[in-house]
Amino acid sequence: MTDPAILRNLVEQYETLKVLHMEQGSAGTRRRLEDITYTLCVSTGTRTPAEALSVAEQRLKPSPAAPAASAAPSEAAMPLAPVTAPRS
Repeated sequence: MTDPAILRNLVEQYETLKVLHMEQGSAGTRRRLEDITYTLCVSTGTRTPAEALSVAEQRLKPSPAAPAASAAPSEAAMPLAPVTAPRS
């Protein structure tokens, strides 16, 4: 199962790129959106963005019985580059 920090980052990148693509509609933004959509679907074991977002939401929902997360980052979590608009 994908580390929650990575999954949260993927969802944030997807949402940001979706807005950028709607605003700009550039080929670069479209390609980045396709890439992050693919990664999000693979990470959640789904085939569509809607399914992936639904699964991610369920996985990221705090469990009432779960202990509080430690302040230390997971060793499995890899830092991902922030999403920025392509330069013109």
